[in-house]
Amino acid sequence: MFWTDIAHLNRGSDRQRDAYQAMIELDIFCVLGDYDPVLAGTLPLGIETPESDLEVICEAADLDRFDALVEAAYGDLDDFQQRRGEEDGLPSSISNFRYRRFPVQIFAQPRPVSQQRAYRHMVAEGRLLREGGEEAMGAIRQLRLDGLQTETAFGEYFCLEGDPNTVLAEMADAPTEELVQVVVQARMARRNRPPLLRELAHV
Repeated sequence: MFWTDIAHLNRGSDRQRDAYQAMIELDIFCVLGDYDPVLAGTLPLGIETPESDLEVICEAADLDRFDALVEAAYGDLDDFQQRRGEEDGLPSSISNFRYRRFPVQIFAQPRPVSQQRAYRHMVAEGRLLREGGEEAMGAIRQLRLDGLQTETAFGEYFCLEGDPNTVLAEMADAPTEELVQVVVQARMARRNRPPLLRELAHV
């Protein structure tokens, strides 16, 4: 999937179509066009829940300038706030607000979007879902509805060893054969789980 193209959202679920409309109305790809904006998270993957937010990630070398632009464009929207943090050793800007029925988060750091953790997670998750098929999508969505964070849900369903945040980021560039093996091994592992654990994993 070409992750910079959100047109497919307009052919998806009700929430995906609403997300597409919200992104168009916010004009995010124009307003933030100099910062390589990408919509990340569960909505592009088709595993969204009623609470899924619009998570936009950007590359910005000058965070002060970036923050000023975001505030000028969206500072009058509900619950607008900005803060600074650190992710993977780099300073990061996080802006939050609400638009229509969506929580919105705009994240930026001085690193190409394709190398940021949220993007790499999305790529790995999309590849795993493609190999796992509709069964995997349904199970992951249900785990999300049950309250699990996205990466935790992938770690549970695909039986990933270690911290799923780290493992998924590393899997973004993995050969397809390796991902197929992960899917096959996870399917076997889930079959060998006790009944209660199989039920919790929605297999």
